Amino acid sequence: MRNWILGGLLTVLPFVAVAQNTGLFSMESRQDGRAWEAVGRLELGGTAFCTGTLISQDLVLTAAHCLYNEDGELLSPDDIQFLAGWRNGRAAAYRRVRRAVAHPKYKLDAEPGPDRVYSDIALIELQHPIRNTTIIPFATEDRPDIGDEVGVVSYAHNRSEAPSMQDTCEVISAQDNVLVLSCSVDFGSSGSPVFAFGDDETRIVSVVSSKAKSGEMPVSLGAPLDGQIATIKALMDEGAGFAEGSVFRPFKADAGARKDTGAKFIRP
Repeated sequence: MRNWILGGLLTVLPFVAVAQNTGLFSMESRQDGRAWEAVGRLELGGTAFCTGTLISQDLVLTAAHCLYNEDGELLSPDDIQFLAGWRNGRAAAYRRVRRAVAHPKYKLDAEPGPDRVYSDIALIELQHPIRNTTIIPFATEDRPDIGDEVGVVSYAHNRSEAPSMQDTCEVISAQDNVLVLSCSVDFGSSGSPVFAFGDDETRIVSVVSSKAKSGEMPVSLGAPLDGQIATIKALMDEGAGFAEGSVFRPFKADAGARKDTGAKFIRP
């Protein structure tokens, strides 16, 4: 997760007096986290992790940049593992990965900015569905409005052994290509679900891409989901993620891709 200074965004953001909400509730007990076990830790090549969320029994939603290692090389599916509801050394379910497909417009070597955030979405297909009555996939919904209250469930480098919930942040700005949120995120939070809390159902309305600053105020940037998931699913229906003769090789990165991402990687 790259730390961006949002110089370009300041020209279009309205002047707002929004306090940065940093109150995080660590769900260290299973009782606390029971409703959130579809959120899990994505283990990446044994050297890093992101956050991902089940949106069906066999599909995990995360950020596209989580599919790359610190050298800018695309991870093989057998280097990725999904640990649903990971908490204090145990997961509610463990799954290996069949294939991973990023949004077709995502470019790892693109300059940081709203367009890159917009396409920073990926779907991971698990080798075997998670059919568990306590691990319920979340539905998704289009973008929230400015001022809407949202919440984030995430792992991060200083809270990697249990998910944390922040349910008191809000949408500061909702531009065409990026949502600016007052939610607190850190390295490892890439791919975290941003939730809208309805009367009947909690739905995912965005995916955390990075942290940034608006002036001196820390903010987080989220990719809107409008049509994004459908675009990736259509590619999957056409066989994306499967190279000829192999089910373990997703799309390769473009030749000459810049190798300075390293955004989400946690060193011992």
